[in-house]
Amino acid sequence: MNNVFVYCETENRTVAEVSQELLTKGRKLADELGVELHAVVAGTDIRNHVEDQILPYGVDKLFVFDGPGLFPYTSAPHTDILVTLFREEQPQICLMGATVIGRDLGPRVSSSLTSGLTADCTQLEIGPYDDSKTGQHYDQLLYQIRPAFGGNIVATIVNPDHRPQMATVRSGVMQKAIYEGSARHETVYPDVTKYVSDEAYVVKVLDRHVEAAKHNLKGASIVVAGGYGVGSKEGFDMLFQLARELHGEVGASRAAVDAGWVDNDRQVGQTGVTVHPKVYIACGISGQIQHIAGMQDAGIIISINTDPDAPINRIADYVITGSVEEVVPKLIKYYKQNSK
Repeated sequence: MNNVFVYCETENRTVAEVSQELLTKGRKLADELGVELHAVVAGTDIRNHVEDQILPYGVDKLFVFDGPGLFPYTSAPHTDILVTLFREEQPQICLMGATVIGRDLGPRVSSSLTSGLTADCTQLEIGPYDDSKTGQHYDQLLYQIRPAFGGNIVATIVNPDHRPQMATVRSGVMQKAIYEGSARHETVYPDVTKYVSDEAYVVKVLDRHVEAAKHNLKGASIVVAGGYGVGSKEGFDMLFQLARELHGEVGASRAAVDAGWVDNDRQVGQTGVTVHPKVYIACGISGQIQHIAGMQDAGIIISINTDPDAPINRIADYVITGSVEEVVPKLIKYYKQNSK
């Protein structure tokens, strides 16, 4: 049970960003374990199109399954590929994106291999484990860390006896980076017919509709986020105005989204988008653990809140005690006067 595997998603020959983020994390885990990082990608007419999007992230061996019927994604062929490949390669860890595809594929693969799966992890680490029931000691298990019980606690989950240890991670939780070290960069092109049965292609995708994102919240360097304390949809108009002055994007807490004040694709947190801006301005956000999970790695956190004891103030670098209606217009006025 050797290597770390990452399943890479593609859309029109473009590798998903979450897959590149997981390759970066997978490389770190592989280095810590002293093993190799392997990647697997499946699609149609992707040969010689995806290698340069995957190998630079420190991949030692890339399995490219290229064949008709592998794109658009359907469950059975991709499940057959991973289950058969993993039985051959015996990986100790497999990482996938917590996307529509990953949330469909991951449980199918883990069920077939009886390996277990932890969904929506926010951290992945390597560490020891002592089983108090059996008295057995384990070295170098994957700590699969995620919020649990509605985000009220953070759980660390381990899988001592079954392999691979499988986890899904949402886009933006990890940060991608080109690997500076040396890797083998081997690419193989297995015969798809040896991995996928003819019956697996019984489901056909007749039509697909993909919409581009309306904004770049995940990549914004400045995020102005509003919570229930903003008070209304009109209150968010001020936040959009401030974001324009700062050349940033607007985010929101789940409470503001549930109130209908802003679109749900702007939700930041455990069940929304994870962001890593240089500056995060939290307006009227109390700071529940579900929200903090999506923005705690911001460079500078500024909290605007009427409650000086709001939970978010504990992680904020700067706290402005006051109402959003009072503080935000002053910020807008200041930046208008001082922006070049």
